[in-house]
Amino acid sequence: MTKILSAVAWPYANGPRHLGHVAGFGVPSDVFSRYMRMAGHDVLMVSGSDEHGTPILVLADQEGVTPQELVDKNHAIIANELADLGCSYDLYTRTTTANHYSVAQELFKQVHANGYMIEQTTRGAISPSTGRTLPDRYIEGTCPICGYTEARGDQCDNCGNQLEPTDLIDPKSKINGETPEFIETQHFFLDLPALADALREWLEGREASGTWRPNVIKFSLNILEEIRPRAMTRDIDWGIPVPLEGWEDQSTKRLYVWFDAVIGYLSASVEWARRQGNPERWREWWVEGTVPEAQYSYYFMGKDNITFHSQIWPAELLAYAGRGDKGGEPGTFGVLGLPTEVVSSEYLTMEGKQFSSSRGHVIYIRDVLERYGPDPIRYFICAAGPENQDSNFTWAEFVQRNNSELVAGWGNLVNRTGAMIAKSFGEIPQPGTLEPVDEAVRAATLKAFETVGDLLARQRIKAAVNEAMRAVGDVNKYVTDTEPFKLKGDDQRERLATVLHTLIQCVSDLNTILAPFLPHASNRVHAFIGGQGEFTPMPVIEDVNGLDEGDKDRSYPIITGDYSATPRWESRPVTVGAPIAKPTGVFVKLDESVVDEELERLQQS
Repeated sequence: MTKILSAVAWPYANGPRHLGHVAGFGVPSDVFSRYMRMAGHDVLMVSGSDEHGTPILVLADQEGVTPQELVDKNHAIIANELADLGCSYDLYTRTTTANHYSVAQELFKQVHANGYMIEQTTRGAISPSTGRTLPDRYIEGTCPICGYTEARGDQCDNCGNQLEPTDLIDPKSKINGETPEFIETQHFFLDLPALADALREWLEGREASGTWRPNVIKFSLNILEEIRPRAMTRDIDWGIPVPLEGWEDQSTKRLYVWFDAVIGYLSASVEWARRQGNPERWREWWVEGTVPEAQYSYYFMGKDNITFHSQIWPAELLAYAGRGDKGGEPGTFGVLGLPTEVVSSEYLTMEGKQFSSSRGHVIYIRDVLERYGPDPIRYFICAAGPENQDSNFTWAEFVQRNNSELVAGWGNLVNRTGAMIAKSFGEIPQPGTLEPVDEAVRAATLKAFETVGDLLARQRIKAAVNEAMRAVGDVNKYVTDTEPFKLKGDDQRERLATVLHTLIQCVSDLNTILAPFLPHASNRVHAFIGGQGEFTPMPVIEDVNGLDEGDKDRSYPIITGDYSATPRWESRPVTVGAPIAKPTGVFVKLDESVVDEELERLQQS
């Protein structure tokens, strides 16, 4: 057993999640985490709602509510969406907890004490019409490096270089189009140049491992070339106070939202341990040398967040431990492990265009769940998502994959297996002697455990689900080859029992193999083939109160779950004599009219 930290990107609490969001972080991280639990590893899967930053203030003003009221509403929406999608978090929490404030401030203070937070005068952008600070991502202009005309004030998505708003040519506010004013202001900067050598050594080690996706490691090494200090505080009155004397009482100075958001992986782990009644247990996944088992951490996100996970967060961890050019000592948390792998997906477009909530070109995950359930969309993301290159969602392909692969492939195999056994025996029959054709299909299905498992362990989800469905095809071919529906004579009874027993054993094994991808369906299939109880544990929403003074009286929802009953990644013999009733459909076939209906909804939005 090894300790596996599954660190999932924190959704920004500015509204419901759309399909592009969950394709990048939600489904891939859950498939991986479910598999690693099945493989016998001790998994801690954490995330939460990212609730600070100027965009929250802007939206709250627009809606006429306080920032806290806005994030309370959106956190609940997002948590329920992710739980219904089946994302098996050990803890999905939020950044407006006193626990998170405490952990973030501890990291800031130790990074500062070690000399890696340097105070500098800089020029900050404000809105001339409101006097409010403009967030970097709300300023757009031309990149001075590559000439891209839609570069943001923190990063150019075209060339990948970090930027400051003052770097942009012809900067404009994305809120109202006005040209921002730049004023002098004091801020703390993370001294990235003093950490560059340590970052490079770590990244080159990860490159040598050969496990990172090529686009991620190349991008991460490239951005080291122009490394410079990065501001870690902001002129804003919504967020975590700067925990230093002379700064704590400044009502308009707060920690940069991205500084505190990545710390959420740690603070959520701490909160999880506290809620388990074992406050120090989080160290088993985080602190080097705490346990004899190996410790691995995997960070899941979309490609626009690579910078923060392959540079800013590792730099914070190195600085906290005193592992940069300036030296230093670890804080009270100890030496915290760097990411084993940054698992970044590319972009998902829809009908050939970028997702855009503001333009109405969007599919909210809640709408998909309510109209079609979680299985078809989880399957689409696994089979055709943006794992290592940009991909395009179309309603036509969504319907086609659901009908031809889920319904006609896997669902049909389950249904006809159950129907034939129910009609001929009413229970799982005792097999006779296996013939070569039976042994061959059993061997192929057993081989799929190894093949699919190896791919999932390396986060190759698209290849893994394709291999799983190839195995489904092998078993469907077995039905065609053996023709059990023609074995009707008394002298063929034993042969029929052998074929049907082989068939339901293969279906049982395939259900195990497909469980990480399709957990909801796996529970239905388990019941169809005579299984008892829940096969794949599912997440639950719990309303909890904060753990510390200041938020003990505040109730909010979290996602959690008991995954101790997760089945092992192995074949388990079906039970001879277990009753089998004629099953109903595992999946729902979608009418082709769905395509036109959804495209019409899109045009009307």
